[in-house]
Amino acid sequence: MLTAWVGILWAVGLVVTPLLFVQLDDRAVAGSIAGNLFTLTALIGLVCGSVLLIVHITRTGRYNWRAWVITAMLLLVAAGQFVLAPMIGELRSQGLVDSGQFAGLHALASALFLLTCGLGLLLVAAGRPSRD
Repeated sequence: MLTAWVGILWAVGLVVTPLLFVQLDDRAVAGSIAGNLFTLTALIGLVCGSVLLIVHITRTGRYNWRAWVITAMLLLVAAGQFVLAPMIGELRSQGLVDSGQFAGLHALASALFLLTCGLGLLLVAAGRPSRD
């Protein structure tokens, strides 16, 4: 489940979305499609991360570094989806995509997404937790 979640993050955020902006002439269409993909990715992440956290704590009986990393990933995804995305969407609906505020929020959302990708890669690289 972790590998699927992280794979989706990397595929959507680092492959598909940049490709949309290269291949589509209309940046608004590319942004709209990317936004829908990020919403789907966030919802998948919230489900996967929650299940992973519950399973991890149930199996190990403790809240170790892996649980903290999963929790951090969940918080980053939630902040991006439920705080930043609505703010970005509001600016987009007002036609303010060229504003400094839009650029700043977009940069922050991108940074949170990349941090989530990095934390996920850390967990995948660390391998499966022992059951001791």
